[in-house]
Amino acid sequence: MAPPPPRPILATLFDMDGLLIDSEDLYTLITNLILAEHSRPPLPWSIKAQMQGRPGPAAGAIFHTWAQLPITREEFMRRQTELQKEHFPATQPLPGVVELLSGLRDRGVEMALATSSHKGNFKIKTDHLEHIFNVFGPEHKVLGDDVRIPKGRGKPAPDIYLLALQTINTRRRSEGKEEILPEQCLVFEDSVPGVESGRRAGMQVVWCPHPGLRQEFKGREEEVLAGLTGEFVEGEAVREKAGVVGDGWGVHLETLENFPYERFGLGSWSGRTRERL
Repeated sequence: MAPPPPRPILATLFDMDGLLIDSEDLYTLITNLILAEHSRPPLPWSIKAQMQGRPGPAAGAIFHTWAQLPITREEFMRRQTELQKEHFPATQPLPGVVELLSGLRDRGVEMALATSSHKGNFKIKTDHLEHIFNVFGPEHKVLGDDVRIPKGRGKPAPDIYLLALQTINTRRRSEGKEEILPEQCLVFEDSVPGVESGRRAGMQVVWCPHPGLRQEFKGREEEVLAGLTGEFVEGEAVREKAGVVGDGWGVHLETLENFPYERFGLGSWSGRTRERL
C-alpha cells in the first residue's frame, strides 16, 4: 500500500480544456458538424474518452480509425481549423474556476498550466480570457507543442507535468527558495489520460470529469484515480509507474465549485495574501 499523500499541497498544476474552460464541448460540436456533413453518426463518449487530453496527432489517430471519413486527414484538418476559428473565441470558464484560481493565488500556492493544446489554438481559446489566465506566469504555461516535451511523450506520459513543475522550481531556485517535490503537487484534470499523466509523475490528482465521461467510467472511478486504466495506445512511451487503487492520492470531484481547500492542507484564507512559498 502506498503511503498517505503529504500535506500541505505546495503547487497546483492545471490542465485546460474541459477543466478550466468549456472547450471540450466545443471540440465535440465541431467534430459532430464535420461528421454530419459526411453522414456519419455523432462522436460517442467511448471514443472521445480515449481522445481527451492527448496531443493532437495521438487523438487524431484514434478519431480517424473510428470515423472512417470519406475525406483525407488534411481535408478534415482544414475544415476543423475553419470551425475552430469560428467557435473557440466563445470559450468560457467552467463553474468554480475563477474562484478556485483566485483562492489558490491568495493562499500563495504555486500554479502552472500544462495543456495539450498547441500555441495557435491556445491563443484563440484564451485571448479573451486574459483576466483568468494571467494567474499563470508566462514561463509557467506549458503547451502541447513545447519543444522540451519529447516526441511521443504527451499525456498519459508524465513529461508535461514534470516540465510544469520544473518551470516553478527553476524560478524558486533563482529566488533562493526550496524546490517543490512531485508528491507536493496537486494536478487538476478532467481527462482519464491526464489523470494517468499526473499519477505517473508521482503527483496527487483531482479528477473533475465531464458528466458524459463520468458516466462512461461509472464503477471504475478508483481505477481512474490510480491512473490504472491503461488509456494509452500502442507507440506511446509510458514507462513510469502509476498509483495503487485506494491509495488516497486521487480525488474525484463533480465540480470545482466550493473547493475543499482544507482537504489538501491549504486551510482557510484570513484575508491576507500569504507570502509566496
